[in-house]
Amino acid sequence: MSILEPALPSVDPVLNPHAARKARPGGTFVRRIAAHIPWVVSTAVLLFFVLAAIAPNVLAPVDPLAINPSEAFSAPGTGHLLGTDESGRDIYSRIVHGSRASLLIGAAATGIGLSLALVLGTVAGFGGRWLDFGVGRILEVLFALPGLLLALVFIALAGPGVATTVVAVGLTTAPGYARMIRAQIIALRTSPMVEAATVLGRSRTRILTTHILPNALAPIAVLATLGLGQAILWAASLSFLGLGAPPPAPEWGTMLSAGRTYLALAWWMTLFPGLAIVLVAAAATVLSRSLKSRGTR
Repeated sequence: MSILEPALPSVDPVLNPHAARKARPGGTFVRRIAAHIPWVVSTAVLLFFVLAAIAPNVLAPVDPLAINPSEAFSAPGTGHLLGTDESGRDIYSRIVHGSRASLLIGAAATGIGLSLALVLGTVAGFGGRWLDFGVGRILEVLFALPGLLLALVFIALAGPGVATTVVAVGLTTAPGYARMIRAQIIALRTSPMVEAATVLGRSRTRILTTHILPNALAPIAVLATLGLGQAILWAASLSFLGLGAPPPAPEWGTMLSAGRTYLALAWWMTLFPGLAIVLVAAAATVLSRSLKSRGTR
C-alpha cells in the first residue's frame, strides 16, 4: 500500500460491534427479516383462526356434527385431512368450527377480566388511601388462590356451562390486570400533566377520564393480547375437565377430553385439537411481546 493512500480503519467486532454491523449491511438486513418472521407467522396463525371463527364454512364445508360410523377412527389422509373421531366426524372440520367457541370464550373472558380490573384498579389508584388499602387486601386474597382453583370454586358454586366458564376465567385474570392498572394510575396521578390539569381547575372526574385512564390503559391493551392466549388455555382446561361446553360441541377442550379415551387407538383425536390450542396461545404470546417491544422503542 502506498504511503499516499489513507489506511482504512479496522473494525473490531468485539470492541465496536455497532460499527461491525454497519460494515455488514447484508447481515443487518437478514437480521431484520429474521426478527419479523415470528411476528408475521403469529399474525398469520391468528388471522387463520379468526377467519375460521367468522366464516367456518369457507374453510371447512363439512358438517362438524355429521356422524358416519363406517368411517370411525379413520387416520389422517386424503379423505379426512386430520382423521375422524369415534363417531366418524371429521376432526379438521370440528377444529375449524370450534374456533368460534374457543376464541369467543377467550375474548369474552379477557373482556370481563379487564372490565372488573378497570373498576378495582381505578378505585385503588384514584380513590384514596383507605380504598386503596381495601382493594389491595381483596387482590391479595385473590392472588393467594391459584387461578385454575379459583375458577373451579366459582364453577362449583354457579354450575358448569359455557357462560360460567367465561365468567370464571375472567375472574381469574382480573387481579393481575387490576394491579397493573393501579400501578399505572398511581404513577400518572403525580405526573406533570395531571398537576397542570389540577392547576387549571379541572375536576377530578375529567382528569381521570381525559388524562389518566387513556394513558393507563395503553400498555394494558397490549398485555390483553397475551391474556387472550392464557384465557383460551384455561377455558380449554375447564372444558377438558367436563366443566365447559358439553359434548358433542366442536370446542377444542371438549375434543381433548373426548380424545383421551382413545389416545392409544386414535392419537389424532387428541393431537390436533391440542395443537390448535398451542398455536393460538403461542401466536398471541409472540404477537403481544412483539407489540410491547415496538411500543417501548
